[in-house]
Parts: sequence; C-alpha cells; structure tokens
Amino acid sequence: MASDDFPVPDMSDVALVDVLRAVGDPIRLSIVRVLADGRPHPKCSEEWGFGVHKSTMTHHFRTLRKAGLTQTTVTGRTHTVELRRAELDARFPGLIDAITSG
Repeated sequence: MASDDFPVPDMSDVALVDVLRAVGDPIRLSIVRVLADGRPHPKCSEEWGFGVHKSTMTHHFRTLRKAGLTQTTVTGRTHTVELRRAELDARFPGLIDAITSG
C-alpha cells in the first residue's frame, strides 16, 4: 500500500496526457521500463545509475507518482517504488506495453 506521505491520484483522475507528458523525459521513461517488471524497486539513486543528483531523481519519482504511474511504499527507512501496472492496464489498455517496447 502506498504511503500517506506519498499520495497517488485516484486512477479515475489520471489523464492520458499527464501520463504521456511524464514519460516524455528519457530518465522517467527508463524508470518506467525498469518498473514494468512488476516488482518494487528501491528509490535510492545509486540503484538506478543515471548519474544524476539525488534531488533530480526525487523530482523524476515525484513526477511519475503525481501523474499516476507509480506508487511509493515506505517500510521503516526504506522507500520502494512500483508501477501501478494493473490499474494503468485497466484504465489505458495496451499503453504500458506500447511505452515499454522498443
């Protein structure tokens, strides 16, 4: 379950244009491609290897969450992020497959 500190929009409020805008950035698109495996991944910037500052990664994760693509789970001091795949597939059938192919 997503943390109250990291709220996500209700899927009925998620707009396709916001999803597409969020994945329009190459780093965010790469994040979504990794998350498409369906597993939660740690948010620590070292895990991702993009060579950007932690604050930049925080911005990318926030953008994806606010667009409705991801959710963050907090367990103790550990933050993990995962794609809201089932919800996205129900709302926009085929979109995640189209985004992550290629």
